[in-house]
Amino acid sequence: MNQQFLTTSLFLFVVAITIGVTLWASRQTKTAADFYSGGRSFSGFQNGLAIGGDYMSAASFLGISGAIALYGYDGFLYSIGFLVAWLVALLLVAEMLRNAGRYTMADQLAFRMRQRPVRTAAATSTVIVSIFYLLAQMVGAGTLVALLLGVDSEAVKNIVIVGVGALMIFYVTVGGMKGTTYVQIIKAVLLMAGSALIVFLVLLKFDFNLSALLGEAADRSGQGDAFLQPGLQYGTTFLDRLDFLSLGIALVLGTAGLPHILIRFYTVPTAQDARKSVLWAIGLIGAFYLMTLVLGFGAAALIDTDEAGATGNLASPLLAQEVGGGEGSIGGAVLLALIAAVAFATILAVVAGLTLASSSSMAHDLYKGVFKRDQEVTEKQEVRVAKISAIVIGAIAIALAIPAQRLNIAFLVALAFAVAASANLPSILFNMFWKRFNTRGATWSIYGGLIASVGLVLLSPVTSGEETSLLPNADFALFPLNNPGLVSIPVGFLLGIIGTLTLRETAAEELYTELEVRALTGAGAEGAAQH
Repeated sequence: MNQQFLTTSLFLFVVAITIGVTLWASRQTKTAADFYSGGRSFSGFQNGLAIGGDYMSAASFLGISGAIALYGYDGFLYSIGFLVAWLVALLLVAEMLRNAGRYTMADQLAFRMRQRPVRTAAATSTVIVSIFYLLAQMVGAGTLVALLLGVDSEAVKNIVIVGVGALMIFYVTVGGMKGTTYVQIIKAVLLMAGSALIVFLVLLKFDFNLSALLGEAADRSGQGDAFLQPGLQYGTTFLDRLDFLSLGIALVLGTAGLPHILIRFYTVPTAQDARKSVLWAIGLIGAFYLMTLVLGFGAAALIDTDEAGATGNLASPLLAQEVGGGEGSIGGAVLLALIAAVAFATILAVVAGLTLASSSSMAHDLYKGVFKRDQEVTEKQEVRVAKISAIVIGAIAIALAIPAQRLNIAFLVALAFAVAASANLPSILFNMFWKRFNTRGATWSIYGGLIASVGLVLLSPVTSGEETSLLPNADFALFPLNNPGLVSIPVGFLLGIIGTLTLRETAAEELYTELEVRALTGAGAEGAAQH
């Protein structure tokens, strides 16, 4: 059987299933509440699966395993950061955010502050964070399909990126939150099953002896014991250590500020279901990140990591091919097809969630809350604007993803986390826990964190000065760290404090007690955004 025919057929089969689910969901989507939050009809378990599907992105599956295959111990630090981040989301954000808002992150800010400034700021931040995250997924898609087709052509990768953009626009505009959620649930089940199968086959090759696996990985890496020790990627210089600290802070704090994760808390009927969904998500995500350890070190032990590319993004698919019997074998072809199809489903589910989050914010916050000032806007008009926004955001993501293909996708996602932690998290926490916090504090915090994080990325080696930069022939890297979190996150919090203390806003303080009761008890949550 022709390997490329098999892989392409399975891949197209997965895409066809997701399209079918989206068309089915479109018939269930009748109101704005259906479009934005799936009618709040999902159980804690279903939402937990969907959160896992949203969170276990191409960065996790392809990028982290690739980083471990290339850098050993230091690559696994991504997994630790992504997992620990859920404790912040669970303890500080999930339940209270669900109670305090309706559709978007801005709802809980707008409840006690001036609507137009905070909704404009929150919508701007949501779109920028989502686009950073979208870049990672689309780069992963281009790399993956090029491998499936057996070509290494820039033109093919670019066509794939455009195709993924078109599909994600279809999922959002046709299926809304219901379609997106079911795609994410299917993808989470496929990803866990596919990863577990590859992990089992890798361990089988080493007689379930982890020590033998790690030893072989260290030997094949050419680094010896250093491969299993800290410092291969972060640690050779003081700047490397600072970069690692910056990455860790961004990963741990970023999840609680990611727009596409935050809107998932609005899809359940009660705060108790919001808590349950996060607990289910933590269990799934924890198991998955443990599996990335075996996937990454298995790739280092069993395949030539040069084949995985300079970014390591192909490590997992090539490992699947190897444990299935190697290149040219039926087993290898089947497993490569399976893992590639699962990874592609992963990408489609995450880009749909991201596009939905940003288009919802554009319609609900900017169009309805700012331009129309909550007047004379029908649900039909609002949903139509959200669909138009999805098309625009998809086009922007496609245009930016094409030049971003030189970067490791786990690293690209870490940048999105840094922007989310700098711009969104300070205002969310201050609003729920600080009575004096006001509109100026919120807007200064969001815009300040946003400008600091994006500005530092533009002035960092990510953008220029190195072979793997977006602009390798230019050099304006004035900021030495790859991840801006170490500087930009404190800037976001500090500007929130300064903005609040330099202006007293009595109305915001008077409404704090009502918001606090609502956030803690859920009383009146349905009308939270309409104050």
